[in-house]
Amino acid sequence: MIRLLLIGAPGAGKGTQAERLAQAFEIPAISTGDIFRHNVKNETELGKQAKAFMDRGEYVPDSLTNALVRDRLSHADAIEGFLLDGYPRTADQVVELDDILAAQGNKLDVVVQLTADTDEVVRRLLNRALEQGRADDTEDVIRRRLEVYEEQTAPLTSTYADRGLVVMIDGLGEVAEVSGRILEALAARGFSPKR
Repeated sequence: MIRLLLIGAPGAGKGTQAERLAQAFEIPAISTGDIFRHNVKNETELGKQAKAFMDRGEYVPDSLTNALVRDRLSHADAIEGFLLDGYPRTADQVVELDDILAAQGNKLDVVVQLTADTDEVVRRLLNRALEQGRADDTEDVIRRRLEVYEEQTAPLTSTYADRGLVVMIDGLGEVAEVSGRILEALAARGFSPKR
């Protein structure tokens, strides 16, 4: 099995690739963004708290996010492997994830970083906003999310690179082409898909 983290700026294609990789490796794709949006839509207590941060283009605080991820990784389908999309995003969340996995006797196997041009990311997210009616995807909020990503998340790459876990993949191009690049890089590290 594989314990995989997919990292990259909002709009870099993580969600699309997460779906394909989860199917290929037969592991759950765990996206904090999807979980937050589900809670916002259903107006849960967590959703109400998360919505205020999301509407400003800010990250949901670690305390809320950590509890959610700890619970999700304890589910039976994630014990043997998983793909994380959107977590961890801060240095404190890296420590929390290490603790969660260590308590299970596990650790991350590989971190796939999708790279993409900023203007292309903004264009993608504005198109997605139109297609999906996402109120949180205005250009100002998108650019703020990209700034927050650079400030808080991009430095995590060096933490994982120091552990020898990072493979950098160009996220631009046809979906199947990007998937092929990722699968090739994972195969080079000894992880072959089941499908």
